[in-house]
Amino acid sequence: MSWSLNIGTIAGTAVRVHVTFLLFLGWIFAASWVTGGSQAAWQGLAFLVLLFACVVAHEFGHIFTARAFGVSTPDVTLLPIGGVARLERIPEEPYEEFLVAIAGPLVNVAIAIGLVLLAGARVNAGDLSAVESPHTSMIDRLAAVNLFLAVFNLIPAFPMDGGRVLRALLATRMGYVRATEIAAFIGQGFAFALGFIGLFFNPLLIFIAIFVYLAASSEAHLVAIRAMSRGVPTSAAMMTQFATLAPDAHVEEAVQTLLRTSQSEFPVVDGSGRLVGLVTSETVGEMLMLHEALPKGARLGPWTRPTGA
Repeated sequence: MSWSLNIGTIAGTAVRVHVTFLLFLGWIFAASWVTGGSQAAWQGLAFLVLLFACVVAHEFGHIFTARAFGVSTPDVTLLPIGGVARLERIPEEPYEEFLVAIAGPLVNVAIAIGLVLLAGARVNAGDLSAVESPHTSMIDRLAAVNLFLAVFNLIPAFPMDGGRVLRALLATRMGYVRATEIAAFIGQGFAFALGFIGLFFNPLLIFIAIFVYLAASSEAHLVAIRAMSRGVPTSAAMMTQFATLAPDAHVEEAVQTLLRTSQSEFPVVDGSGRLVGLVTSETVGEMLMLHEALPKGARLGPWTRPTGA
């Protein structure tokens, strides 16, 4: 992903941080400093770093499960709205996609349970409303936020984890393309609802809604194209008919050939069908610009590039 920095590698997967994430951390630190002083600023920054460590763990839940099905995972990128793990491909077997999708939220549940059992965290829904308050235990806030991340990601809105779980379940009863269309439609509906809520409560929700809408549309489009192209040989997409030019053709003929075709190169073929050279579209473009200055009846020969040149 462009505008991102590589900060290291975990188990063969590069961990990258998007520039906007660093700006987000800086903004949170500065805002906390203004409202609560240096102690609040450092505590807020520490909480965000721990939170995004949980996000990375969430993404590696997807990554390690995908690897179990032979899917490589080049990198994961941290963004202000969370993490994005880049998989080589999305498993199309419903049970594989289901396990890959559910693995991330299960990691967040495991982290919350671990914080309760090992660190004595107390899970309280009210901690979410006080997630920025230094008066609430950081451990309690972290446990509550992890449970929130698990629940939020399981909302059946494609392309979130819950949407992928929904597609996997639908794909067991209908075609993969149709399942994607339904899951994407639900995801787009959720995006509209989220954006509407964001107008009145939090502008960040509008940004998330736009991301969900565009990602759902893109995924549905790619799946449809992949389905249409499956089984189609490369030869079906090849250009097999070429416009050719003779060595003694006039420049006017070359210009007219350029205007009526979409080729980028034009083979120059002699009377016996032997290839003697090429004329590129750039060269024909030069001919077109110089058309008025060229002598009437000018031949193509001087403009032909010999093959192998």
